[in-house]
Amino acid sequence: MASLVPSFTFKEFCPLYYLLNAIPTKIQKGFRSIVVYLTALDTNEDYIAVGSSIGMLYLYCRHLNQMKKYNFEGKNESITVVKLLNCFDDLVAVGTVSGKIAIFQLVSSLPGRNKQLRRFNVSGFHKSSITALAWSPNGMKLYSGDERGKIVYSALDLDQGLCNSSLILEEPASIVQLDYSQKVLLISTLQRSILFYTEEKSVKQVGTQPRKK
Repeated sequence: MASLVPSFTFKEFCPLYYLLNAIPTKIQKGFRSIVVYLTALDTNEDYIAVGSSIGMLYLYCRHLNQMKKYNFEGKNESITVVKLLNCFDDLVAVGTVSGKIAIFQLVSSLPGRNKQLRRFNVSGFHKSSITALAWSPNGMKLYSGDERGKIVYSALDLDQGLCNSSLILEEPASIVQLDYSQKVLLISTLQRSILFYTEEKSVKQVGTQPRKK
């Protein structure tokens, strides 16, 4: 009698000590010792991005086994969400508890790719904590949502080094998730989910009943 071959594979995952050991548990600011909390996470095949409570983004390159750090110019406000994108250039967007957003165009060692770190800021639109970020696949569009229901569209021109932002929608409840595909932005809030058609600027609700809290 032939033995049955299991349809699944068990795999053991170890703690990421090589990553965690590269992030300090405390920092010294003047006479104070401040505990560092890890507050946001995103991963892809090239990077692991970790946001912290001190406004520092820790970016681990899986291919080079190197950790790099990016901050909000000395601000110690907590990072609430990070979003990586692997397109022609590697990009990472970072949102904070006060509504600030920074976009980093990362340096690449590959031929024809970006050779200088560049940063773009989205400011003046969000006044509350950033809760969701979504990239378009080509890295030319970034959508951001916040705790008060505001959704902002940022258009990036990486060749010219430009970032132009505008408020496109306001919902009466906090944004919990954004996802973009084929000129349609899926928006989920604490109350409902909607489809926002970016070219027509029209809204279609998913379902008819409000979300139960």
